[in-house]
Formats: sequence, C-alpha cells, structure tokens
Amino acid sequence: MDQLDMAATVVADMDEAGKSPLLQALGERVRNLRARRGLTRRSLAAAAQVSERHLANLEYGTGNVSILVLHQISLALQCSMAELLGDVSTSSAEWLLLREMLEGRSEDDLHRVRMAAAELLGAAAGADPHRGSRIALIGLRGAGKSTLGRMLAEQLDVPFLELNQEIERVAGCSVREIYDLYGAGAYRRYERRALEEAVQIYSDVVIATPGGIVSDPATFNVLLGHCTTVWLQAKPEEHMGRVVAQGDTRPMAANPEAMDDLRRILDGRTAFYSKADHLLDTSGKSLQQSAGELRALVAAS
Repeated sequence: MDQLDMAATVVADMDEAGKSPLLQALGERVRNLRARRGLTRRSLAAAAQVSERHLANLEYGTGNVSILVLHQISLALQCSMAELLGDVSTSSAEWLLLREMLEGRSEDDLHRVRMAAAELLGAAAGADPHRGSRIALIGLRGAGKSTLGRMLAEQLDVPFLELNQEIERVAGCSVREIYDLYGAGAYRRYERRALEEAVQIYSDVVIATPGGIVSDPATFNVLLGHCTTVWLQAKPEEHMGRVVAQGDTRPMAANPEAMDDLRRILDGRTAFYSKADHLLDTSGKSLQQSAGELRALVAAS
C-alpha cells in the first residue's frame, strides 16, 4: 500500500463527526463532475491513475488527497483545478465582480442574465434565423433520439444527422478509437467541430446528439444558440431496457452497478438537459405516440 492509500485509509476510519466540511464539499463536486461526464468511478480512477478506493474516499469526503492527485483528477475530468476546488472565477477582476453580482441569485435570475449576455455578445437564440428549422434531440442513450429523429426528419422532409457519425467522419476513425487513442478531450473537440460544420451546412435538419453533449458548456451553447432543442426523457429503467433491447448487454454485463451509474449520470445532467426548448417524456408511450407528440412540439415552435 503506498503512502497516499495509507493516508486515505486512516482518514476513512474517522467517524462522521470528524469529517471535514471542506473535504465533503470537494467530494460532492467530484461526484457531480464525474456524473456529468458520464464516467464510472472505475473509469475515472483509471484515467486519473489513482486507486478506485482512493477516489471513493475522496468522493465521500474522507480522503485528504494531495494537490498532485487533485491535478490528475482534474485532467481526467477535463476541468480546471479552480472548478474542482469550487472557484471558477478567480482569473480576473471582472470575473470576481461578476461572481459577486451573481452569487446567491435564483436559477430564473441567472437564466435571464445568461440570455441578456447572449444577446449582448451576439449569441442569442434569435440571432440565427434558421434556429427554428434545425431540430436537435438531446438526452441519455436509449431515449429514442435516433428512431424518433429519423421519423421526424421523414415527416418534415429534411436531412437527418447522427452527430456521432459526423464526429467519426471528421476524426477519420470510430468513436471508440477516438477515446482509446486520443482520450475524452479529443472526442469533445471533434464533437464541437462536427456540430459547427453541421450548423454551417444545414439550415433545415434533425440532429440526434450524443448524450454527453451537455458535458462541454461551449459546445452546448452552440447547440442552444443554433438549434431548437428537445429533451427526450424517460425513466432510467426504460433507458437501460431500450439499450439492452437493441442487443447491447454490455452495460449490465460489465458493471453490476450500471443502473446506479445511469441514475447518477441522469442526475448530473438534468440541470443541463432542462435548458432545452421542449421536454418530451417518452416513458410508457408507444413509438407512434411519442412520434406524434414530438411532431406537435416542433410544429408549435
């Protein structure tokens, strides 16, 4: 056992009263960032090159980790150390002044500020005249984005794009190869490039996006600014059931905690998915019923 694991084990043996609020808050941020990026604890530990137990201790606020370990975790999560430590606005005086103005504001207030800033900076939803005719479907895998997206595109007589296929075209290799050879950071760069190219080429289109597109705020801002977005939502059990029904049993076979991981991912992304223009809950509905409701939502936009 190395010194870091030994220290984590000692701290993990402390009782609840001995937990540090600072470490508990740090652990919660790590869990939320991991969920938002759709990473299991095992995969994050492997990417950060730390033990899974060490990461678990950190997430539960019992691991007093070193700065070097936090740096490794921040790289694996593709975030800054400042974001990991809870302070993303220390880079300039303007950032600090903005933070002071926004701190403690409600979600509604923050939404209005974001919309006003987008308009001021020329990135408002209304700035793109074709936004209403570009439909982007967002949500977890198994939500029905591909199936319903193709049906909607046929009804509207417009092209249908699987953004993952466009990412593979841009990268010249499969999504799995991108991750294996270059890492998650490269995938996010190809994802943004593919989306920007799609927006430039198509004024009328239906796009099925990867579930993790909300993980990169810059890419998600492009999507919100140039496309009418619909969040296809379903119960976690239905998400998993549909993936398995498609013949992919890997999520359950490789990870007995797959359902718990899926729920955490959904919880971590819900705040971002909810920024969509429309929400369509497909739980317990037939394909034809969901398709009809999606068509009605788009028609009303």
